[in-house]
Amino acid sequence: MAKKAAAKSATPATVTLKHLAAALAEEHELSKKQTEAILGDMVTRITKHLKKGERIRIVGLGILQVRKRAARMGRNPATGEQIQIKASKKVAFRAAKELKEAI
Repeated sequence: MAKKAAAKSATPATVTLKHLAAALAEEHELSKKQTEAILGDMVTRITKHLKKGERIRIVGLGILQVRKRAARMGRNPATGEQIQIKASKKVAFRAAKELKEAI
């Protein structure tokens, strides 16, 4: 019985850029180094555009954009004391309709 419970709570496999690069290299007859460089460059370019405040739309996948979070009051969970939480930025992802339907 304990083995079944452990199997359900196991974390799903993580696919990294290296895994994606290897698959692309094989499918498109490129070297792994080339595909890793291309994917790495893509991540760098996406980061640069997000820093500028631009939205990134990848058809079939979704939209990445930076959202501003206003300053707000919060509580220190250890003491219960109210604290001021600074304004911040976060990256938000909205899945495309095609991605939602595929999953």
